[in-house]
Amino acid sequence: MTDPSAELDARIRTSFQKQAMMDTIGAELLEVAQGCVRIRAPVLPSTTQQQGFAHAALTFAIGDSSAGYAALTLLPKGMEVVTAEIKINLLAPATGPELVATGRVVKSGKRLSVVTSEVARSDGTLVAILQGTMVPVVA
Repeated sequence: MTDPSAELDARIRTSFQKQAMMDTIGAELLEVAQGCVRIRAPVLPSTTQQQGFAHAALTFAIGDSSAGYAALTLLPKGMEVVTAEIKINLLAPATGPELVATGRVVKSGKRLSVVTSEVARSDGTLVAILQGTMVPVVA
């Protein structure tokens, strides 16, 4: 008998490993669960802006990916998701050494999934919230 949580974890990790962007920024999956995915990324010199904070693009990238993968955890095998739209509210300076994004599903549907993500500094300070819509597609 196969462990469904192990199978889900493997499916999400296989998809994540195909993302060159996540590899480029040094991001890694921390947790995969039904409707929730956590991603960590280091704040590298190459991902900072002119004031030394993590660039909003880093915050957005891991927030978008954590939300998208959270949506994917509720879809059947053979599916992927793409972002239809997502917005970000930046709340505090994103300082290092790392950021963690926690994506969650608000509502999963056949055609659209509404998702959120919270991105926090390593001290737990919330730096951004994202809300968006993911569209299921055949892999």
